[in-house]
Amino acid sequence: MTRKKKATMLGMLITLGIVYGDIGTSPLYVMNAIIADAGSVGALSPDYIIGSVSLIFWTLMILTTIKYVVLAMQADNNGEGGIFALYALVRRRGAWLAIPALIGGAALLADGTLTPAVTVTTALEGLKGQTFGRFVFSNNQTVVLVITTGVLLALFLIQRFGTAKIGNAFGPIMFLWFLFLGVAGLSHMSGHLEILKALSPVYAIKILFSPENKVGIFLLGSIFLATTGAEALYSDMGHVGKGNIYATWPFVYVMLMLNYFGQGAWLIAHYQDAAYANLTTMNPFYEMLGTGLRPYAIILATAAAIIASQALITGSYTLVHEAVGLKFLPRMAIKHPSSERSQIYIAFVNWFLCLVTLSVVWFFRTSKAMEAAYGLAITVTMLMTTLLLYEFLAMHIERAMAALVAGFFGIIETVFLIASLVKFLHGGYITLFIMLLILAMMVVWYFGNKVREHYQDESEYVVLTDYLDQLTALAADDSIPTYTTNLVYMTKVKPGYRLKRSTLYSILDKRPKRAKVYWFVTVNETDKPVEMRYTVDMLHTRNVISVQIYLGFRMSQHVNVYIRKIINDLLNAKVIDPQTPKYTTVKNRNVGDFKFVIIREQAQNLMATENIPGWQRRLIGGRLWLQNVTTSPANWYGLEFSNVVEEVVPLFISVPRTVAFSKHQIMNAKAFKLRAKNQPIQTETEIINPKEDPE
Repeated sequence: MTRKKKATMLGMLITLGIVYGDIGTSPLYVMNAIIADAGSVGALSPDYIIGSVSLIFWTLMILTTIKYVVLAMQADNNGEGGIFALYALVRRRGAWLAIPALIGGAALLADGTLTPAVTVTTALEGLKGQTFGRFVFSNNQTVVLVITTGVLLALFLIQRFGTAKIGNAFGPIMFLWFLFLGVAGLSHMSGHLEILKALSPVYAIKILFSPENKVGIFLLGSIFLATTGAEALYSDMGHVGKGNIYATWPFVYVMLMLNYFGQGAWLIAHYQDAAYANLTTMNPFYEMLGTGLRPYAIILATAAAIIASQALITGSYTLVHEAVGLKFLPRMAIKHPSSERSQIYIAFVNWFLCLVTLSVVWFFRTSKAMEAAYGLAITVTMLMTTLLLYEFLAMHIERAMAALVAGFFGIIETVFLIASLVKFLHGGYITLFIMLLILAMMVVWYFGNKVREHYQDESEYVVLTDYLDQLTALAADDSIPTYTTNLVYMTKVKPGYRLKRSTLYSILDKRPKRAKVYWFVTVNETDKPVEMRYTVDMLHTRNVISVQIYLGFRMSQHVNVYIRKIINDLLNAKVIDPQTPKYTTVKNRNVGDFKFVIIREQAQNLMATENIPGWQRRLIGGRLWLQNVTTSPANWYGLEFSNVVEEVVPLFISVPRTVAFSKHQIMNAKAFKLRAKNQPIQTETEIINPKEDPE
């Protein structure tokens, strides 16, 4: 089901608060970085200023507007956007596509750790030397850092409680912010309308090769800061819908450029002033405002910076959630802190971001130092998105034309990447280190799983249908005490009803587990972000059932809720026997008790063989180690309050050999009539019955 959202006034207001936080706060620091490239304010010239503003205009036009708003947003996965949603669309076209997706996702997460640090620090630095009545704010940078730390720490602390309510105010605040940007910029343009020459791409090209530009092509490293929010714009598409972004981006683009034009015009008028000429760093955004207006601008800028940081934090949760669903990252405990379905909270991600962001603030100490390191990793993400976009375009147009379009953006982004490499020496190595750390985890988890599946010992698999007689007999054997009414195994049933021997061993050999119904539940992640459906195979019985649940990579995996819904459907279809408990506190309860069994493979029992390369054994071992130190399957499947039994078994691997898979067996429709087969589960809230036991 594709989610299409038409533009509405409310939707556009929400879009302003969610989508444009990062790109909307760029006027706070881009021109400051350009001044730093020149060496000092006095080293500027009208041509340098006009050329720089022209580069900003055309960068936003080509990369943000044409690539992302016009082109990339066509590559939506059921309304969802972002590099992982794009990968899910094209991953069947080649296994190699996982590599750019992994690199791009890791880079996006890493570079995002600088966004809150840069925006909040830059906004609060405007307080230095300001007069509020009789109070004069200190010029000491440490005071700014302490306040910045307090603001960021408070922001991370409130995440666990949910931000849906305060998020409703983000839209109006960002509308005021963009309006303020436009009006402030426009008010300074009248005296130097020559700044409008920046609309011509000629000035953008000329400044790159002009002797007035002392850093040459590396000027693009600072220019790129103006478009770092473009990837976030694409990622947030699913939250607000294409229509609202199409309707709001022209307004945002015009307001941003009016402010850049205004800053440029102000610099042309004042770059030779004695008060500024020797300054190596200066924020034209604040300087062009009068002293009476500046305190209000600081308050508004700080609010916009906090909103940008909030968007980054929630965006990181979504990105990690998608990565987990695509099996790029280990399972992490995901909570829904509010009634808003789209809002999630991942504690590990929250505190990882908090630690890194505060470390960045105190390591770099000034916004100027942060700007010098900011943007390097995001250029990598943009390049990886372009690679995936090429495959998407090739699905709809001639491959040669797709290569031409993707190549155009790829060349531009490669130039930006080269220009940003100088940032490595100025602190960019920190974001690259974080990126490599995240990427290493992704590689170990994703490829470790692939290698494990490749070497999985096929002798460890049995066919479920071969044991139907034993399971049916065990269920009816009164000599064995009843273990539970519904015995649910979270295991993978492959085509041909193949599953791991350890599952049947647990039921029949360890200690026969007698149950009224045996459930074998397989959870499958799909390429669609919000898909929810299931199929049921009764195996020509009334008490041995194979369930395949299909969930989109953004969906919650609370299996206990889904299983209860499925059981009620089967009871209504009268294909399983009634389970009405003899004793219960719940009126009209018709579902018996549950026991969930999870079989966990242990890394220390990994059997190494001489025929398997050492690096592959280490990948498998690393993957299993991550599995055992991250969120337990019980928590991941929402079973923390259910009756769960966890059994540990060793992992067996062997040299691969040819395996003949049995053909997919088609269920006999005459055996039973199941109306619920393939019915979608619309939402979790619809399948929770508060009168039932929440087990």
